[in-house]
Formats: sequence, structure tokens, C-alpha cells
Amino acid sequence: MFGTSGIRGRVGDEVTAGLALSVGRAVASEGYERVVVGRDVRDSGAMLVDAVSAGLCECGSDVVTVGVEATPTVARAIERLEADAGVVVTASHNPATDNGIKLWNPSGKAFGPDQRDAIERRIREDDYELAAWDGVGDRTSHDGVQDYHADALTAAVDLERPLSVVVDLGTGAGGVTAAVLDELGCQVRTLNGQEDGAFPGRPSEPNAETLETLETLVAATDADVGIGHDGDADRMVAVDETGTFVPKDALLALFAREAAGDGDRVAAPVDTSLAVDDALAAVGASVTRTQVGDVYVAERTTEPDVVFGGEPSGAWIWPDKTRCPDGPLAACKLVELVADRGPLSELVAEIEGYPIRRTSIEVTEKGAVMAEVSEAVHDRYDDIETLDGVRVETEDGWFLLRASGTQPLIRVTAEARSAADAETLFADAQTLVTETVTRRP
Repeated sequence: MFGTSGIRGRVGDEVTAGLALSVGRAVASEGYERVVVGRDVRDSGAMLVDAVSAGLCECGSDVVTVGVEATPTVARAIERLEADAGVVVTASHNPATDNGIKLWNPSGKAFGPDQRDAIERRIREDDYELAAWDGVGDRTSHDGVQDYHADALTAAVDLERPLSVVVDLGTGAGGVTAAVLDELGCQVRTLNGQEDGAFPGRPSEPNAETLETLETLVAATDADVGIGHDGDADRMVAVDETGTFVPKDALLALFAREAAGDGDRVAAPVDTSLAVDDALAAVGASVTRTQVGDVYVAERTTEPDVVFGGEPSGAWIWPDKTRCPDGPLAACKLVELVADRGPLSELVAEIEGYPIRRTSIEVTEKGAVMAEVSEAVHDRYDDIETLDGVRVETEDGWFLLRASGTQPLIRVTAEARSAADAETLFADAQTLVTETVTRRP
């Protein structure tokens, strides 16, 4: 039900008010007595907030609704509002047709596997602790949580000099980024700054293809850096001062190298580039690999020598600040780094890059397809790691095949020291999936 990043799916099909009601009932029945509830900009979010709140109150939990806010804003507010848990109604970077539900702990870490399993069991078995007439929870609202987040961000960075920054909000909920950078003295321009859950300006997912306007504007002006967020601003990606999209693995390597020192570890998922290993080795640190999904990265950051966690998707975690992927914090950290160390393009050039290829193949019954793909991989290769999907190491490089946790897709990733080897591995990996799909009835 929860995938790697919460419940997500098409509104009216996989995601309904009935499902939201059940999630609220289950969370309350698990004993979370006070719950913060917020949402991203999607129009369907209002309906789903009402439904999940009704379920929470029906089983005795008090609900504090905080309105339309970035996911990290809501996640940070849970502890501040002395709540036991948080619910964010969001589909993050998914299309406008989708919505979803993600559950959070006061630490900023998303619900872990055991917590999610408990919620799923209650929904599956229709096992709820409905409150008596005089035990129904209260519902109140709070409109100051963005101020809490903004105060935390300004305290987290020390800006050597103000920069010129362009922030593409993607008509999402991440306006706190522009507000804080302005407060820090930066010259801030915004793109797609109006909140609109139909995402008319560009698709919600920020990448090199969807951020063409940001890239053009940064290149045509005196901007030092461009920032791109997804719909709920848990992700942050960047464009350098030349208007060039910064590869996400390079950005992960920069953040990791800055955060880590000798003997430290950085948590990153199995689809992370070797460039991150090399960047950390230069400062005496290392990578500890996790399953794909910010909850798994966040869980690993609870270990004492893990000082940072990141995903090539654009999710960045500084565990001494919060264990929620915080796109606005990442934006501020990147601006701080550029102000202190110089042009972003030069910083990126310091990271040894290797050819890495990624794609997604749409499938039906992704679980069954992935099982057959795994069997085919084991028939053909020897050095296989199955922490998340199947990751194959060869003399030339590696490739990873795994089912998406949020969409009907098989993710394909391949990397090698040379472009030719990367293309060969990438083609081989794709063929394993397409052959399996073709064979299936």
C-alpha cells in the first residue's frame, strides 16, 4: 500500500476519500493521540484532508490542520506542535491526476516498515477503535507553521555573501524557499510561483527536461544558481550559473563531501553513482547503501556515524536538522556552499563523473514482472545484490533493476567507467525487462 514514499495513485481510482478515512481511523487506532495534517496544492487534497481528519477524530485523535504547506514544513511542525504523528496529503512529484498520503514521526522521519505494516493490517482487517460519542477527537487549525520552518532555515546557514537566485516552484507549495532566501539578503526571482495543483507551468517533477525555462533564465541573467522544487518541495535540484542542469549524483556528491569528514558515513540508495563513493573517499568518508526511498535513507541516518543522507531523486537529509527530506533546507545549503566556495559549475567540475543511464519502463503487474526479471538475472549473472531489486556488478560497471515504489514502472539504471560500457550494460538491462514483458501473457 505505501510503496517507497507513501500511498500514491490516481484520484478516484487508487486514492479515494474512503481510503483516506480508513488511514485516519487506522492511525488513531494505533494510539497517535494528536496528529498534524497538511497538504500540497492539488485540488483533491482538500477532500482527502477532510476524510483523513474525520477518520482520526472518529477514533479519538485530536487533529491540527495546517493547510497548504510544503511536506518538510508540515513534518517539522509535528514536534513543534507537540503532536505524536503527522499526515501529509501529497503525491509529491507525481502528475496532477494523482494524490497520496504520507505519514510522519515527530523526528521528521516517515513512518517505518513496522508502523506502515500496522496501519495496513488495520485497514485490511477493518480493525478500528471507534470512539464513543464523548471521546471523539477535536479538530483545530494552525496557520503559523511556515514561520517555524523559516526560522529553522535561517538558523541553519551562515551566508558569506548574498547571491542572485532563481527559484522555480513548479506552482507547488515550496514558497518558503524564496521567502527565506530573500530574508537572507539574496536577490530572488521566482518562476511558477502561483500555487496551482494542475501544474500548468511545467510537470511537477523537476529535471533537466522540465526545467528548460529555469535553465534559460539563469543563463540569460546574472543569477548565481537556479533552484527547482517538486509539488511538495521535499525535492530540490539545481541549475548552475551557466544555465546547465546539475546532475543529481553530482549534487549528492557535493552535499555529501561537504557534510562528511574522516570516518563518517553517508547514507545513499543502491542506485547511487560511483562518483559519490569517490568524492567521499577523498575526505576519508564512505557510502552506506540503502533501499531506494527516503524512509530507508532516513532510518540509516539514525546510526551515529551517518552524518548525511541523500537520493539521486533530489531528496536530501541533514539528520542534525531533520530526518525529513527538506528541499528548502537543501536550497539554502546550496546557496551557502556557492557563496563560500565559488561558482557552482566549478564545484561540479571537481566531481569525477561517470556515464550513468536511467530510464523507466511502464509495465502492468510490476511485482510479477520484477520477479520474473530477477529470475532471468540470476540465470545470467553471478555477482548479484538484492537489497532492493537486483543490482549486478560486472568488471565494466553495474546495473540495477527495481520496481518503482510509487508508479507502475520498472526502473533501469546502469553505470560504467566508459560511455561504451555504460551503453552496453544499459541495453542489456533494458532487454532483460522488455524480454520478460514480451513473454508474459
